[in-house]
Amino acid sequence: MRRGKIVFAGILLAAAAGATLFAARPAAVPAVEALPASSYIKWVDFNVPADALDRSCRAAVTAHEEGLGASMPDLLACLAAGYWGNWKSYRAADLDRLMDRLRAGETLDGIGREYKDYPYYKEAYGAVLDGMVGDYAIALPGEDGEPRWQVKYGLKAYCPVAEGFRFSHCDDFGNARSFGYRRRHLGNDLMGSVGSPIVAVESGVVEELGWNQYGGWRVGIRSFDGRRYYYYAHLRKGAPYQPGLERGNVVQAGDVIGYLGMTGYSRTEDVNGMKVPHLHFGMQLIFDESQKTGNGEIWIDVCQLVNFLERNRSTVDRDDGGFYARRYEYLDFSAAQYLTDSRGTS
Repeated sequence: MRRGKIVFAGILLAAAAGATLFAARPAAVPAVEALPASSYIKWVDFNVPADALDRSCRAAVTAHEEGLGASMPDLLACLAAGYWGNWKSYRAADLDRLMDRLRAGETLDGIGREYKDYPYYKEAYGAVLDGMVGDYAIALPGEDGEPRWQVKYGLKAYCPVAEGFRFSHCDDFGNARSFGYRRRHLGNDLMGSVGSPIVAVESGVVEELGWNQYGGWRVGIRSFDGRRYYYYAHLRKGAPYQPGLERGNVVQAGDVIGYLGMTGYSRTEDVNGMKVPHLHFGMQLIFDESQKTGNGEIWIDVCQLVNFLERNRSTVDRDDGGFYARRYEYLDFSAAQYLTDSRGTS
């Protein structure tokens, strides 16, 4: 890590000392820039397998260490363009060869010019994955048991269910649903036990909070760049949320935001209308703010993403009140930067 990065990290850590980002409020919820209708993406079929996500994440960390200038989404975009979007053609050796070309002095954008669809996949996969790898700091216990801040670069997104709590799931994206009206299932159901802590997958701003007749108690979190909206639904009856969570809060990846339940499918609030306890987890992509609601919404299949994120689960402890909180202090530099920028424009 360069000296400038260390100094920058130290400044952010000092600024965050004594302050909880969970309770902080930015000037406004993130939004994307309005664009002409002909210039933004209208559909994304995200079908990258978990193994490719895992290997490209590790390759991006290696590329960062070696100064190769290759991000996780750009590596995957180059592969996808070469496969014509058909990930059934995926071979791990293809990523190895791509890294070899980078070490030989080529660039991803240069390699990408060999494929007509590389710009599309670069933007589409960036919209999905841009917030998942980067700089963060975590206070882990040293040999003496005392916490020591460690500045790292790597995977900073978390599995939506905290460590130590079992869940199961399958790819149920697109299955039929009929409560209220016939529609497609636009998420992934993670089956677990009532009360399992649910954490923020990525840092962002709480945009939606409260009851919905379909999703029950739910939380919607918008990424700082405005392009991702994470949806967590069917939370616990009676005490669905982490105490203090409010619309407009900044939360960090791995923070406990709520508790798994079975609410929903009811016009009356706080009703267990689901037959099986589970978390409905979804991700919406937003390239233009007009896509946030209505017929232009883009929801992606997150099943393989959940499989990939199982390697990174937030460690939590239970307090005397029966709620959970993350064990290790954590700082996502993008969260601190977003707060600094939003306060500067307020």
